[in-house]
Amino acid sequence: MSFPSRPSRPIKGRGATYNPDNRFQPTHSVAEDDGWWQEEVPGRIATQVQFEAPRSALSWNQSPDLGFDRSLNPYRGCEHGCIYCYARPSHAYWDLSPGIDFETRLIAKTGMVDRLREELCKPGYVCRPINLSGNTDCYQPIETQYGTTRSLLELLLACRHPVTLVTKSALILRDRELLAEMARERLVRVFVSLTSLDNELKRTLEPRTASPAARLKVIRELHEAGVPVGVLVAPVIPAINDSEIETLLTRAADAGARTASWTLLRLPREVAPLFEAWLEEHYPERAGKVMSLIRQSRGGQSNDSRFGHRMHGDGLFVDMIGQRFRRAASRLGLERRANLGLDTTRFRAPHAQQDLFG
Repeated sequence: MSFPSRPSRPIKGRGATYNPDNRFQPTHSVAEDDGWWQEEVPGRIATQVQFEAPRSALSWNQSPDLGFDRSLNPYRGCEHGCIYCYARPSHAYWDLSPGIDFETRLIAKTGMVDRLREELCKPGYVCRPINLSGNTDCYQPIETQYGTTRSLLELLLACRHPVTLVTKSALILRDRELLAEMARERLVRVFVSLTSLDNELKRTLEPRTASPAARLKVIRELHEAGVPVGVLVAPVIPAINDSEIETLLTRAADAGARTASWTLLRLPREVAPLFEAWLEEHYPERAGKVMSLIRQSRGGQSNDSRFGHRMHGDGLFVDMIGQRFRRAASRLGLERRANLGLDTTRFRAPHAQQDLFG
């Protein structure tokens, strides 16, 4: 399916307003109105799923900005369609666009449990918390059909291996009992990303994620089930949702969140023009101010990928956001997420689990 560079109207239920070429394509096309008929962009686009058999399950990183060195990502692309998603550029490696393709042409990894089992059995494997959803949301809608996330959690529980989860989806409540069992063993912490309490903003910014009320319900029900849960106010977008910081933290704390952190909007590679097009479509009167504040916080650029800077940025605006966040979090008794308190001492390699693999 082909798309013009900029469709005449947003695509219903999707975050990106167009489908840019990926940076590895040898040629690029630009739509021009020459008076001849052109194919209209459909009002809706169905989600397509293809499969990948990965050689490994774990992805490793050495970033000092992250609280983990390994992660599991059952899916590539994400139907949630968050316009700001930093994972969008990775779709170019599959000869797909970081725009509409990222939201509609998904890749489900097969054999993930077997690959993870093999890696956990390797001699010399050292147990540290695995992050589930380091790239795209492991509880996005296709998890309902494939169930890979739940299968991975079952294996990790059997091995007594700790895990952290990040999600914007209410689907996580499907696994509430499993997560509660892991919590009793100090094997899990969940972080819910809460961006705004404004349903209209959520509808365009994160079109297929759970509503703000549903995310607060996730925090509340997981807390009541005994699962340690925190809130990520992420991303903070200047002149779009930064005014909500104190309210978001208050509502999350009232629901049962006990930790909190925040990140500033990141716009790597193709995400920057996609986000700017979204601004022009939905907030044209604020677009200039938003991008100006972002550049002030990113050394004059739309993005700063340097370690130590990329998560929060620099400058007066960032300092103000940081002060507001710390003051509100302290008042509400919300701790920083650095101390996970997860137990790594009882890990047993899967081949020792006779009840699971015998």
